[in-house]
Formats: sequence, structure tokens, C-alpha cells
Amino acid sequence: MTFPHLDLAADPHDRVGERRADAEWLDQAWSDPDARVLVVAGSRVRSVDGVVPWVTPAEAGVDGTRVLLGEREGRVWFALVVDRSHAVGEGWAGLRDLLPYLAADGVEQAPLVFHAIGLAEWLLATRFCRRCGRPLMPVLAGHELVCDNDHREFPRTDPAVIMAITHGEPGADDEALLLGRQDSWPPGRYSTLAGFLEPGETLEDAVRREVAEETGVDVAEVTYFGNQPWPLPASLMLGFRGRARSRDIVVDGREIQDARWFTRDDMRRGADDGTLVLPGGVSISRSLVEDWYGGRLPGAW
Repeated sequence: MTFPHLDLAADPHDRVGERRADAEWLDQAWSDPDARVLVVAGSRVRSVDGVVPWVTPAEAGVDGTRVLLGEREGRVWFALVVDRSHAVGEGWAGLRDLLPYLAADGVEQAPLVFHAIGLAEWLLATRFCRRCGRPLMPVLAGHELVCDNDHREFPRTDPAVIMAITHGEPGADDEALLLGRQDSWPPGRYSTLAGFLEPGETLEDAVRREVAEETGVDVAEVTYFGNQPWPLPASLMLGFRGRARSRDIVVDGREIQDARWFTRDDMRRGADDGTLVLPGGVSISRSLVEDWYGGRLPGAW
């Protein structure tokens, strides 16, 4: 069974990092009519009928920070990061709005779009040097920032764990999956638990800590599932399976307002009648749920 998060991370482009300092090569690639450019205003792009609008460099038509994404299918791909003031009028969308279209029709573009918007988010948020406060300027085709004191900043990715926690004999009718929800979500919406890695912590310990903090559930065995880039704004979601020692729940009331155990029968009936609304099909959360369930489920955020 193939899960959507594997599709979205599959077939990545060659990032040709060795070309980022080659100004002559970059200029030649930019002048090639076969090159493709994604114009990103702040961290938003203009979608056209749900399609990500790659254009030629000549069609980009605005000034901005030229970011080399890499090579794929015999051509060079760029992002052009422009001021967010360009994102006016209808049709401009953030990455979250584009995810359903990437999953349905543009899976092969997903690593390029993730790369482009991830760097755009970083360039938007990182304007001044953390050491001296001086303005930062992009170098190395948008993959590094430097101030006039030669202090350098690099793109960051924050690792986050996301987990399918189960209890009961694997495959048994009464085996159940732990899902939680926040009060700000629409009625019936539940998801797998997730949280950020803390300094000095292993990924497995982060799974145990986050589950304990949010729901009071004690987790024993933890095993790796898979990962998904998630530039919203700068995360890498690392998926795990975990086995709980009991079904005792005490929610923290801060990040999670409700948590429940769902058997496969509970999940099927809730998804069928709409009383249980699960994460979208492009998310690693959905992949974790359906991996445990053993097949596709109807409905999504």
C-alpha cells in the first residue's frame, strides 16, 4: 500500500548545490527559455485553477531574490522571491491551500514547491543578523544570508515528531488508535498527536514526552514510520508508531482539549457518517492513520 506522504516526497530534483556559487552558470541558466520559475510573494504563490504556475524567466516580469532550486527533467528550476506586497488581489495562496492540488495532480512538483516556499518563508522571516543586528543579504543562490560583518545565517529545519499510538493486540478487534483534538477545530475533527523535538532529546523520547504531556498516556515501544517535509513554515515531520501501556487519558487542556481511543470499527463508522473527520490525504498524519487501519478511509479536513 502506497501512502500519500511517500508520493509527495518521492522523485526529488537534483539540487546541484555546487552551482550555487557559479554566477556565470546561474546567468546562463536564467536566460534559458526552457528554465522554469515559481514566483513567490512573501510565502504565497498565485495558483491558476489549482495549478502551480511555473513560468519562464522572461515571463516572471518582476525583481526579487533569485533562488536556484535545481535540475529536473533536463531543465533548471528557480524560485523568484518577491516582496509580499505583490500578493494582492484574488488567486494568491499559501502552501496549505495548494496541498490538495499537489496531491491530486502535481505530485511530481511537490519537492520543488516545498523547496521554494520553505526558502521563501526563511528569507521572509530572517532579515537581520542575530549576532550584530545588521541587515542580511542573500548569497549562494538564496541558500545563505550574510551581513556586512561576514556573519552567516543558514536555512533551518525544525524536526517534529508525529505518532500513531496504539493499545491492544495488533490486528485484534479491540485494538485502538489514540487521536486528539483542539477546541478551535470544527466538530468531529481529530488527528494524531505531534510536537517538536527539544534540545538533547532523542526522537523516541520526544514521542513519549509529547504523548505524556498532552494526554497522560504512557508509551513503551516506539518505531520509525517515515518522514515528510512540511515547510509550514520550516518543519520536517518524522512519523512514528508507538505502543501504549494503558488507555488511561488525562488531557493537558492546553494543546489538546480531548483525546480518545478509536477501534477500527469506531473509525470506519465515524468516517462513513462524518462524525469523525480525519486529516487530509496529503498529510503524514493521514498516512499513519490509514497504515494502522489497513486501508483507505472516506472524508478529510
